[in-house]
Amino acid sequence: MIDNQIKSENKKVLEKGIYAALETYANVHRGTGHHSRITSHLYDQARDIVLEYLQLHKSQYTVIFGNAYRATVLTRQLNPKYYQIITSKEVGLALGVTAVVVRKRSLPGGAPAQTGGGTTNLIATDWVLWTYGPERYEAGTPAIINVITFACALKQLIKSRADILHNSEPETTTAQEILYHDELELYSGKELLKTLRKSLIGHNHKVPTIYSDRTFINLDNSASTPTFKPVYDVFREALYQPLHVQQDIIQEVKSICSRFLNAPQDKFDIIFTSNTTEAINLAAESLGRYSKLDTDPVIVNTMLEHSSNDLPWRMLSGHSLIRITANDDGFIDMNELENILKAYNQDNQNDRKRIMLVSITGASNVLGTCNDIGAISRVVHKYGAQLLVDAAQLIAHRNIDMDADGIDYLAFSGHKIYAPFGSGALIARHGYLKFNKDEQQQIEASGSENTAGIAALGKALYLMQRIGMDVIRREEQELTAQLLNGMLSIPGLRIHGLKSAEDPQFDRKLGVIPFEIKGMMPDVMAKKLSKQGGIGLRYGCHCAHILVKHILQVGAGLEKFQKVMLTVLPNIKLPGVTRVSLGLSNTTDEVDEFLQILRQISIPGAKNESGQASKHMKPVWTDGEIKKQLKDRIKRASKQVYGEC
Repeated sequence: MIDNQIKSENKKVLEKGIYAALETYANVHRGTGHHSRITSHLYDQARDIVLEYLQLHKSQYTVIFGNAYRATVLTRQLNPKYYQIITSKEVGLALGVTAVVVRKRSLPGGAPAQTGGGTTNLIATDWVLWTYGPERYEAGTPAIINVITFACALKQLIKSRADILHNSEPETTTAQEILYHDELELYSGKELLKTLRKSLIGHNHKVPTIYSDRTFINLDNSASTPTFKPVYDVFREALYQPLHVQQDIIQEVKSICSRFLNAPQDKFDIIFTSNTTEAINLAAESLGRYSKLDTDPVIVNTMLEHSSNDLPWRMLSGHSLIRITANDDGFIDMNELENILKAYNQDNQNDRKRIMLVSITGASNVLGTCNDIGAISRVVHKYGAQLLVDAAQLIAHRNIDMDADGIDYLAFSGHKIYAPFGSGALIARHGYLKFNKDEQQQIEASGSENTAGIAALGKALYLMQRIGMDVIRREEQELTAQLLNGMLSIPGLRIHGLKSAEDPQFDRKLGVIPFEIKGMMPDVMAKKLSKQGGIGLRYGCHCAHILVKHILQVGAGLEKFQKVMLTVLPNIKLPGVTRVSLGLSNTTDEVDEFLQILRQISIPGAKNESGQASKHMKPVWTDGEIKKQLKDRIKRASKQVYGEC
């Protein structure tokens, strides 16, 4: 029996590792900048640690991370002789992580069982190129921090070969104390927002640039958001709670979700998932259970959709999919929507085909525009269909009222709302989900295993509610206007979508701006912003390939050529757009820094608004020295997270 003091010390080491991972947190394999590189390395290293723990060689085996339900879906396709499973339950942590360790040669071909962001290399309206490796089976943003935490705990077990986390005496507290009490509970509104920014984990973190070390600026909030100390504290506390407290936390967070979204629990079911992608896959799987002998079901979505709100509907057997268009600013044609619904569901112009569901994005992750959900809902329900809203991009920036707006299904992720701990939710009207009792229990139990992530999700929503969505909206619109005005003043820069804060529809624009610089590939632009300004953002197709190819006017011939090129050379870089995306943690000073670096890149020798030569103009490090420093910092981060375990 290991002494409780030793276990306490090991918990401190574990929590130190988690905190270090959060200081440089970003989405994996989907961004540019120092933080994305570090997080991607830590996540990939977690696979190696699982294999090390099981004494398996990575030349023969790979590791696929998910939750219990997703692991079940995957392993149905595998020979039991060639895989094994290890979960976070085995290290006594409420993380909801299931690792499927599978022989590489045994991975199934064809479309993965769950589809969405990260599972593809390229998408067209009528074909898909799936990606390679474990990412093909990890649809959506994985539970990055939870996986790193799990790997850190396994590393401790490798070192000691003893259970150093189980059976220690938890400091039991109540769900209410965990979720509602923090150092900032006396603050609210704008004052809370300002104070919360100071608690950002990784605040003032320095990264190497050619001009010297600079404070990292995260402008990739649409991909994933960092977190704040009060949210992390809740995650940390919930990790070790006994089962009865975990159950109380889950129920209390359901209440928080219900209040935040006006989704009364007497009208809606709330199911916790690993992310938005899993939530939409579940909705699609449920819809596939509908059986009307006289009807051929049809799904409607739009050209704006993220692949997570496209691929699950394409893969749904026995259903057809219609996409409606949008204008260049990203607003759908309401007349087109109504005409299609009328033709199918009222005038019966398409034989047995009937539109069952309209599934739309609440806000475009590329153009940042928010379509009028209330107006869409009225048209959808007028013709007897149901409405699903992909709220991944919307929930952190705008008020959502499920009951008043007639939303039948809503899907969202915690990692978009400052809780990057592997939890999201599917909310559906009572009776709309068609799983049998055993399936429903399995799905709900799977999501609920990540009690710590659910607690963090609840805390983030509660903090946002205390700030007030109107306050958040005003703050972000001021930053968006500052950003648009500054970018419009740069020669050769082209903004896609809504361009002016003076536009009548500006109030329906989030702080998401895709842009190009004439004569510069988007990957080159993104890397320059990282090397010169320590700025993290994204370039490419942003898992919205149909929309980006439309923006760039990629024709059928070029699209076919891209397919051939990616089939032969899957790592080749295709054209896309660079995207800047704002969040709660961003400030006017950061926007100014970004604009200054952007001017330097676009116009060498540019002067600032005062007419003076811009500061930091003289490089002190070469590109080679920057690469070496980044490599050293990745090693240092790895040691901080895993090395002392």
